[in-house]
Amino acid sequence: MSSNIELCFDFGSPTTYLAYHRLKWIKQEYGVEVELTPVLLGGIFQAAGNQSPVMVPLKGAWMNDDLQRYAKLYDVSMTFNPHFPINTLYLMRGAIAAEQMGVFELYVETVFDAMWRAPVNMGDPAVVTDVLTKAGIDAAELFRRIEDSELKEVLKNNTTKAVERGVFGCPATFYKGEQFFGQDRLFFIERDLRAAQ
Repeated sequence: MSSNIELCFDFGSPTTYLAYHRLKWIKQEYGVEVELTPVLLGGIFQAAGNQSPVMVPLKGAWMNDDLQRYAKLYDVSMTFNPHFPINTLYLMRGAIAAEQMGVFELYVETVFDAMWRAPVNMGDPAVVTDVLTKAGIDAAELFRRIEDSELKEVLKNNTTKAVERGVFGCPATFYKGEQFFGQDRLFFIERDLRAAQ
């Protein structure tokens, strides 16, 4: 069975931001391939009957501190986005458009940074246009592509397939056929990769 790693991601999840950066480190450290699959977290929540942990006030307050603990552990700069929650439908469609345009990695890095490193209101199309343009991404072309019906179906299918595989939230990471939910479960994958060296 392949030891490649797949991350089902949505930019709106702060723990997914941490998982993304930790998986970048894992990829470099162990030479394993990491595949990023765009999904719509809102659609997953609806299908799974789940909701964001910040909907529980006490849990949300605790989570803010916990995010910073892990950011420090992973040596990742993180600032909670004051505009949270942000509807990420167009951002996630944008990830698929960016893949078509050959700028997927740049797009993912740029959007994650604008969400959780130097946060701005990524729910505002004008802000998104500015952020992408400064990164050298053709925002007009990307926005044109995200209205394509076939592209919309790709995101829907990714989301449906994720739920069918047991995904109930993000980040959901798959490794050797198993799902590891949350950025704090990645140490199981790291442990296995370390043992295989």
